[in-house]
Amino acid sequence: MTGWSTSYCEVNNIIIHYTRTGGDKPPLILLHGLMTSGLCWIDLATALEKDYDIIMPDARGHGESSKSGHGYLYEHHANDIIGLIESLKLSPANLLGHSMGGMTVALASTYKPTLFRSVVLADPTFLTLEVQHQVYKSDVIDQHRKVLAMSLDELISSAQIRYPNRSKRTIETFAKARLQTSIHAFEVLTPPNPDFRELVRNITVPCLLLFGDRGIISSAVANELKDLNSLLESKQIFNAGHSLHLDQPDCFLSEVRSFLQSI
Repeated sequence: MTGWSTSYCEVNNIIIHYTRTGGDKPPLILLHGLMTSGLCWIDLATALEKDYDIIMPDARGHGESSKSGHGYLYEHHANDIIGLIESLKLSPANLLGHSMGGMTVALASTYKPTLFRSVVLADPTFLTLEVQHQVYKSDVIDQHRKVLAMSLDELISSAQIRYPNRSKRTIETFAKARLQTSIHAFEVLTPPNPDFRELVRNITVPCLLLFGDRGIISSAVANELKDLNSLLESKQIFNAGHSLHLDQPDCFLSEVRSFLQSI
């Protein structure tokens, strides 16, 4: 992390905090999922910082960004990223988003396509309306309230038991991010989500869809999306769930690097 900087940017009447590797290189923006933060991309950023100026923002309601009581739908997240790109005066940027961040990338790239050079969708939250309602009615918010009552040490200890193969740094980074996540951020789960098929159909830049064999996106959905847009390619990562970048980090890095180098 030597030479990395942190800063704040005011967009859409909120403050977005971000970490940046810097340098005169093509910009690569990494968007995290719900309950995590920009620094949760630290391993991928470390591997790619030689070739890219990597920007890792905290989504509103996460990390050190603003935590208002409302305004967490995907349209808000997408407009925040557009505002960040414009404020930082980035050249057309490469964007990678995981989960909530993947849906955000897909939506933002249809709002202002000229701002984007390429997009990577890592097991984005492309859910049927039925599943959206199931998630919204689940106990996920109550579970987060319980987590917020825990200490950092308690959360780290619990995660070490649950994820024995993850590094201490990874577990600590994700635990801190979880405790920094506002309960209001779960508003993003409110149905209906944007129509992901329509979003993919309207993406006008090279696009990579990455998905595991135990995640949200199935092979059938991936093939359907490829038929909707000739600019989209998909790669399945095996022995990986929704957190495919954590389950198979080397394979994830290889696929991302190969795609970006091909642009």
